[in-house]
Amino acid sequence: MTLSSQPQQATEHSLEAMRKFSEKYADNTGTYFCSDLSITAVVIEGLAKHKDELGAPLCPCRHYEDKEAEAKAAYWNCPCVPMRERKECHCMLFLTEDNPFVGTERNISIDQIRGTTNTVTTS
Repeated sequence: MTLSSQPQQATEHSLEAMRKFSEKYADNTGTYFCSDLSITAVVIEGLAKHKDELGAPLCPCRHYEDKEAEAKAAYWNCPCVPMRERKECHCMLFLTEDNPFVGTERNISIDQIRGTTNTVTTS
């Protein structure tokens, strides 16, 4: 398998933007990241990849027939409408205190994210 056939990671710029957004949004909404921070890492990486590819942080945990159309519609762009209206996060990125998977963190480092999602080495 060649490097080009492996999944590409998000750019550092988009990853940092999504990391900061996620931390701030969790703080502003009184939600927390999942107790398993590898879930948080994968979701943030997915949001950042979509930001790179589509120009919008489309929810990475759903299947779409047409990702570009969905990104333009904005319903599933993070924070999605269910999160904004009812604090329901399908991705388990933003969890309320009553969720059985809620953790105690609202912060995650780039190193924690890359430690989980680092699947490609570039030379």
